[in-house]
Amino acid sequence: MKKILSFILFLMVSTSTWAQYDTGNYNSMGPDGTISDRHKRQGKADSLGTDKEIPEGIHVWTVDSRFGDRTMARPDTVSHMFMNTIFTTGLHGEYNSTGNLGAPRQARIFIDRKEDNNFIFVNPYDFVVTPVDRFLFINTLSPFTNIAYNNCGNRTNGEDHFKTKFAVNAGKRLGVGSLFDYLYGRGYYNAQSTSHFKASLYGSYMGDRYQAHLLFNTLHEKVTENGGITSDLYITHPETFNENFATSEIPTMLQQNWNRNDNQHIFFTQRYSIGFNRKVPMTAEEIKARKFAMDSQKEKDEKKAEDEAMANAKKSGQKLDRKKAKSANSFAGRPDGAKIATKVASDGTTPPSEGRIKVGNKAMADSILAVSEKTKKDTSWMKDEYVPVTSFIHTLDFTTYRRIYEAYQTPSNYYLDTYKVKEKLAADSLYDKTNNWNLRNTFAIALLEGFNKWIKTGAKIFASHTLSHYVLPDSTGTSSWNEHSVTVGAQLSKTQGKTLHYNVTGELAVLGYNIGELRIDGGVDLNFPLLGDTMTLAAIGFYHHVKPSFYFRHYQSRHLWWDDDDLSMIDHFRAQGVLNYQKTRTRFRFAFDEIKNYTYFASTNQENENNGRLYNMAYSRQTSSPITVLTAEIGQDFTFGPLNWETQFTWQKSTNQDALPLPSINVYSNLYLRFKIAHVLNCDFGADVRYFTKYAAPEYFSALEQFTVQENSDKLKIGGYPIANVYFNFKLSRARFFIMMSHINSGSGSKNYFFTPHYPLNGRLLRMGVSWNFAD
Repeated sequence: MKKILSFILFLMVSTSTWAQYDTGNYNSMGPDGTISDRHKRQGKADSLGTDKEIPEGIHVWTVDSRFGDRTMARPDTVSHMFMNTIFTTGLHGEYNSTGNLGAPRQARIFIDRKEDNNFIFVNPYDFVVTPVDRFLFINTLSPFTNIAYNNCGNRTNGEDHFKTKFAVNAGKRLGVGSLFDYLYGRGYYNAQSTSHFKASLYGSYMGDRYQAHLLFNTLHEKVTENGGITSDLYITHPETFNENFATSEIPTMLQQNWNRNDNQHIFFTQRYSIGFNRKVPMTAEEIKARKFAMDSQKEKDEKKAEDEAMANAKKSGQKLDRKKAKSANSFAGRPDGAKIATKVASDGTTPPSEGRIKVGNKAMADSILAVSEKTKKDTSWMKDEYVPVTSFIHTLDFTTYRRIYEAYQTPSNYYLDTYKVKEKLAADSLYDKTNNWNLRNTFAIALLEGFNKWIKTGAKIFASHTLSHYVLPDSTGTSSWNEHSVTVGAQLSKTQGKTLHYNVTGELAVLGYNIGELRIDGGVDLNFPLLGDTMTLAAIGFYHHVKPSFYFRHYQSRHLWWDDDDLSMIDHFRAQGVLNYQKTRTRFRFAFDEIKNYTYFASTNQENENNGRLYNMAYSRQTSSPITVLTAEIGQDFTFGPLNWETQFTWQKSTNQDALPLPSINVYSNLYLRFKIAHVLNCDFGADVRYFTKYAAPEYFSALEQFTVQENSDKLKIGGYPIANVYFNFKLSRARFFIMMSHINSGSGSKNYFFTPHYPLNGRLLRMGVSWNFAD
C-alpha cells in the first residue's frame, strides 16, 4: 500500500509540474530517420543561464555485424506496450520461460527463434544478451540520458530491473555512450533467484572518408537452479495435500545449484571511402544546430566587447555601465544614404567605372538586390556532402565466455550417469566449467549505391577468418580444441529510395573445420501507395548448409558426456512473405521451413511419486528425416473512438512433433481505452491476454542450461491456459510509467499456468515501472 500511495503522489506532483510545458509534437521522424524532440522551454532559461533553446535531435541506428553498414532505427520512447517490456516471456507472451525475471527462455514461434550462438549457454538469455546488429548507437545534438526502473514484490521475493543509457557528442562526427543494466529477481519460488549485470561502452566516428564503430560489453549472469517443483499438483490441484503451501514453501528438486555465465565482447568496425563532394541542403536539425552555434558565438563576441569596453573605461577613470558598453560596441553597418567615393578627374568629370554594374533604374536595382538576397539565403543553409564511391572495410569481433555449473546438494540418483572428471569440487558436489573464445576478422571492398543515378545497386566482396578455442574438463584436467575457418562471399543490395529495396548475401567456407559450409540470405520489399496509404510487400528467405556448433558435437562433465564428430551438415531452407497495410493496420506473415538433419537436445527421466524426477539424462540428437514447418500469422488493430483492440494470431504446424514440438496456436489480444488527463497526461487503461494450445513443450535441463525435447514415453503437455493482465500505461512529456496487476486470473480455471514443464509462473502481482528521458 505504501508503494501505491508513493507512486500516486509521484504522478500528482509530475502532472502539476509538467502541465506548465508544451507537450505537443514530442516525437517526430524526418525522412532521413532522425528522431527529434520539439519540446519548448517557453522562455525559461536553461542551466547555463541563457534564454536560448538547446537543440534536441537524436539519430539512432544499428550496424551490421559483418560490414558495419548503418540502418536507421527508432529509440524506444513510445508508451504503447511499455508495460510488457519488463517480461522475460516477451511483449506478446510468445516465449516459454522458467518463470522468474531474467530466467532462461525459448521462443514458441519457430520463425522467431534466433540462430544459435556458438556458445550455446547464452542462447536462453537473449532477454539480456544484445547482439551487435540490435545494439542502438546514438548521435545527439545535446547530451541524452535515459533512466528506467521497474519493480514488484519486496526484499524477500520481489523483482528489480534498473537500466540507464547515456549518449553525448563531441562535435557532429564523434559520439560516445554507455549502458548499464542490472536485473535481480529474488524469485517467488524456492531457490529461483536470478541476477544479471551488464555494462556497455560504445563510440562512433562518422567522418566523410573514415567511419568507425566501437562497442565493448561485459556481462555477468548468476541463476539459481531448482530443477522445477517436485509435483505439479501443488499448483494444479493444491486440495490434494493436507496443508496449504505458500509458493516459497513448495518443494523443488534442487538446492544450492547455480549456473554462472561471464562474457566480454569487443566489436570494432571501420571503413575508408573514396568519393567526391557535392552541395546539399541542411536538415532542419542541422540548421537549428548551426543557428544555435551562431547565436552562441555572437553572444560570446558581445560579452567580450563589453568586457573590453568596461576595462578601457576603468583605465581612463570613466564610469560606464554594461548597457552603455553594449551600445557603444554595437554597430549597424553602413549608414543609410552613404555613397561610395569615386575618383574625380582634373576637369571635374567622373571617369567611367571599371567592372561596375550600371544601375539605370529602380527596377534594376530591386532585381539585383533580390538576386543577391536569394543567393545569400540559398547558400547559407547548404553543406558539403561527401559521396563515397568505394569503401574498404575491416571488422574485428572478439568474444570470450566462461560458464560454470556449481552444485552442493544433489539428490541421490538424480542423474543417470556419472563420469570421471577432474574438477575443483569433489564427492557429490559439481563444478562443471567450460571456456570459449572466438576471434573473427572480416575484410571487404564495397562499391556503394547512390553515387550515380544510373547505378542503383551496391556490391561487396569479402573474406573472413574465424578462430575459436574451447576448453572442457576431462579425467586428467582439461581438454582443449581449436577450430578455424576461412570464408569468402559477396553481397548485392539496394537500400536507398522508398519503393524497392533488396539484399542478397552469399558466403562459402573454403578452409577449416566447416569447409563446404554455405549460407545464402536474401530479402526484398516493395512499398507502393494504395487508397491513400502505403502497402508493403516483403519476402525474406535463406538457405543454410552448416555444421552443428561445437557443443552439439562435444560436451564433457560429471554427468553428461558425448563426442559426435560424425554429425551431418544441417540443411535449412526458409521462404517467408510479409504484407503490411498501414491504412487498415493489417499485417500478414507466412513462412515455409524445411530442415534436414535437424540437431537438438533431448532428455529423459523417471517420475517418482515421492521424490520427483530421477535418473535424468540429456544428450545431443540429430534426425535425418526432413522436418517441415508451416507458419501463418495475422495481426489486426482496430480503433473505435477511445477504444482500441489489437490482436495477433499465429498458427504453425511441425511435421515431427517428437523432434521439433510446437504449439498449433498462439494468440495475443490487447483491449484498452486511450485518453488524456488534464490535457497533458496520456493514458492507456486496458487488459491483455496471451494464450497457446497444449503441446509437449521442451523441458529445461539445469546441468546443460538448455531446453531439451521430452523423450519419455509419457510426455507432459502444458498450455491451454490464458494469462491476463490489467494495466494503466502513462506518458507525460519525456516520462513513461505504468501500474499493472499481472496474472490477474491466477487461481482460476485449470490453474495450469506453466510456460515450461514443472516451472510454474508467478501468481497475481502488482507491478510498477518508469522510464524517463533527459536531453539537456
